[in-house]
Amino acid sequence: MSDTRLSFERPLRVRKVHSWRTLLWLARGWSDFMEAPLIGLLHGVAMGAFGGLLLYVAWDRFWVLAGALSGFLMVAPILSTGLYAVSRSLLRGESVGLHTVWAVWASLDSRLVKFGLLLTALGTGWVITSAALITLGVKPAVTTPEDFLMRVVLADNPAFFELWLVMGGLMAAPVFASSVVAIPLLLDRKVSVRKAVLTSWRAVTVNPICLSLWAAIVMSLCLLGLGTLMFGLILVMPVLGHATWHAYQDLVVRETV
Repeated sequence: MSDTRLSFERPLRVRKVHSWRTLLWLARGWSDFMEAPLIGLLHGVAMGAFGGLLLYVAWDRFWVLAGALSGFLMVAPILSTGLYAVSRSLLRGESVGLHTVWAVWASLDSRLVKFGLLLTALGTGWVITSAALITLGVKPAVTTPEDFLMRVVLADNPAFFELWLVMGGLMAAPVFASSVVAIPLLLDRKVSVRKAVLTSWRAVTVNPICLSLWAAIVMSLCLLGLGTLMFGLILVMPVLGHATWHAYQDLVVRETV
């Protein structure tokens, strides 16, 4: 491999930021949402409706539902691409509308498609893993949310629930580290998927406490959205989508690539 190729695949420079910047990202995310509420609500309704569909289809198959909902959250960052485009346009002082979102999706950027397929594969992998753990590890079968709560979460021996959480964390952590700034970076700059992922990992290694806090905030808000039978996602998802753009702006140094 040539030196030029090696140089191209190095991650971009990132900044070390204070952990309290996470609250600023949320505040800016809310501000962007209020600047373009219709676009944000359409994204939120679409994601909430998809989550609601999962609830409806798999309500009595909770061994599938538990993994499907968390797998859905792994894929959510790619579904927020239009929100990143809106935040970018607002930052540039450009007018925004549905055309802003359409321009992103209509471009069929092969890098975003590739990354989206990768996230979908990882999310599907977790759904299968979660379903296998629950069906093989809990008897009688878990079929309802009540079953999951009583026989897994509140079981006398919590070891299985801890194992389920650890397995989910082991799959979710690298997905988060690979995507926390990668998708906005792919939207904003002409870099390869590999370079975007490496930059995302560098951002995490340089800011482990800050981005661990960010991951906890994201997960908590998503759980809040899921816990309100998806209605909370209507607000949570667009605000987090816009906030992710501002996290990327803070963390990745602007430079010629």
